[in-house]
Amino acid sequence: MRFYSIQLILLVLLALPSHARAQQDADANHKKANSQSDAKTILAQSAENWGAPDDLKTGLQPAAFAIVQRDEQADFVREMVRVQWRIGDPIDLWIIRPKATGKVPVVLYLYSYSDVNDRFHDNGWCKRATADGFAAVGFVSALTDYRFKNRPMKQWFVSELRESLGSSVHDVQLILNYLADRGDLDTDHVGMFGMGSGATIAILAAHVDSRIRTLDLLDPWGDWPDWLEFSPVVPNSERANYLAPKFLKSVATLDPLAYLPSLKTHSLRLQQTLSEPVTPKIAKEKIAAAVPDSSQLVKYTNAEDLLRAWKTTGLSGWIKQQMRSQKPKEVAITVE
Repeated sequence: MRFYSIQLILLVLLALPSHARAQQDADANHKKANSQSDAKTILAQSAENWGAPDDLKTGLQPAAFAIVQRDEQADFVREMVRVQWRIGDPIDLWIIRPKATGKVPVVLYLYSYSDVNDRFHDNGWCKRATADGFAAVGFVSALTDYRFKNRPMKQWFVSELRESLGSSVHDVQLILNYLADRGDLDTDHVGMFGMGSGATIAILAAHVDSRIRTLDLLDPWGDWPDWLEFSPVVPNSERANYLAPKFLKSVATLDPLAYLPSLKTHSLRLQQTLSEPVTPKIAKEKIAAAVPDSSQLVKYTNAEDLLRAWKTTGLSGWIKQQMRSQKPKEVAITVE
């Protein structure tokens, strides 16, 4: 009986006038087009707003994480945790914690574009970074190292500057959220060291996230019209693209010059190496002028002067001193 019912339905469908079938096809195509349009609308509405450093509401998925690697040394424990809140963009987060009880204060380390995670594998670096009971947390910015490998070759950090900076600023805030949820780190008084483009991201992150109380910056990029016109990082063959009004407008809300004068971080140091070629002289001068207090600005004639200063205090010596002066919670060191 079921066979005959199916036959009857087929006969009815075949007997439909051609214009009726055409109308059905048109209706189906219309629904399909609407469905595709709705999908595009949803995608557009959920796109991450890279131009708004404080906008974590759109385009970001609930955080997922997994401990991929863990090793224990005499003075510290090192974990590599893979965190992710964007499809196709997992982040390897290196958490190096001193052997201590209770919550320990945190210093984030973000180096410049083209840098890699190698230093976080180095036991000597990790031992120095975690000395005196501080945790070190490091990662690389968007479109850098492995976070660039799945992208078309024509796309790179500067061509996608709005995304590179904006998404990395979001990363800092989301990383701090994850660290706070762990329960073993004090994320109420965070320090951050940033170098080059990492220093730029640190400025933007500190502007929107009050948990970053201490900021140590080395040669930040910024003043985009001048930087893009004169920096040797930008290939001459591409430079005109980045000086176009549309591109400059797209990164205007991500210029550290707009935020440096009003930063409310408890402690700030901006270091500039005058011989460093990546940031043009005119941009260096404008960035220096934007520092709220001239006492927060340190200038080195060349890299040798910078290294001599670091040999005295170490890479994180200043930032740890400032954080200690803010009286973080007591931490009992229990080295085994």
